[in-house]
Amino acid sequence: MHVPVLDSKLSQCSTVAVTGGTGFIGRAIITRLLQAGVSVKALVRPASVPFCYELSGLSWICGELVDETSLHQLFDGVSAVVHCAGAVRGASFEDFVPANVTSVEKIVQVASSQVVIPRLLLISSLASRSPELSDYAASKRQGEEVLRSAADAVNWTIFRPPAVYGPGDRELMPVLQWIRRGFAFVPGGGTGRFSMIYISDLVEAVLSWLQHGSGAKGCYEVHDGKAGGYSWNDVCDIAIELYQCPVRRIDVPRGLLATIAALNLASARLVGYRPMLTPGKVRELCHDNWVCDDSAFGGATGWYPQIGLREGLLRTLS
Repeated sequence: MHVPVLDSKLSQCSTVAVTGGTGFIGRAIITRLLQAGVSVKALVRPASVPFCYELSGLSWICGELVDETSLHQLFDGVSAVVHCAGAVRGASFEDFVPANVTSVEKIVQVASSQVVIPRLLLISSLASRSPELSDYAASKRQGEEVLRSAADAVNWTIFRPPAVYGPGDRELMPVLQWIRRGFAFVPGGGTGRFSMIYISDLVEAVLSWLQHGSGAKGCYEVHDGKAGGYSWNDVCDIAIELYQCPVRRIDVPRGLLATIAALNLASARLVGYRPMLTPGKVRELCHDNWVCDDSAFGGATGWYPQIGLREGLLRTLS
């Protein structure tokens, strides 16, 4: 893997704190920061300790996102905080609040109390653009509003990425694997358009934020640079060209998805697990516009994406 030369401004970020370090996005960010010569302190929940990994320059702080003592340990001596942790599964809005809202409140509170106040980057979600669609989207938007309300307390930035994919992803991987096998299961008729971003491009956007210090108190969309995003037919055409085999599009009716989601939600509430497929998630999947515009962030930092969907699929499914 080619690693760009370390920028002098990035070298000033001696230590960066990261939450969600055992997850797909957090792990990729940590690995890249260490490659760039930046030390990392990462928070890990007690339940996730078995998923910790050892890398030179990385230290783990065991604790909870809503625990002030843990956050004080995490933020001690750091120049920046990248908040990746969040909840994506839940049977109610309350299931999302601790990780997506309360954690931001605590992070702002503890960060603003440090002798040297670190910069703060919140990795949110494009779903927060339409909070009416689901409890998840509403919680992500509320977390953003908490950060916005910090005013002069911290130097903050928000990223709203669309669907993030790449090796190690567990959310989109089943969909991509089925496409590789020749079957594209399209939710609700699939008439909308959507943006995507390969994991390394999102990580480089984080490094650009660290390097340039631009975008303070800004909310930015980032994606793979495909103007107007993709349709499901675009994805199928890319897969057909890439793998030289037919891809059959199978439209899954919205009514069927809604019925399955309602049954899944009822079962989750009865048995006590946190579901992924809910009526709110169906509304997200069937929304007609998840297209990003990354021109503002690119203009502020000079960042631009490197990996389009064709190359991203090759790297993910090879």
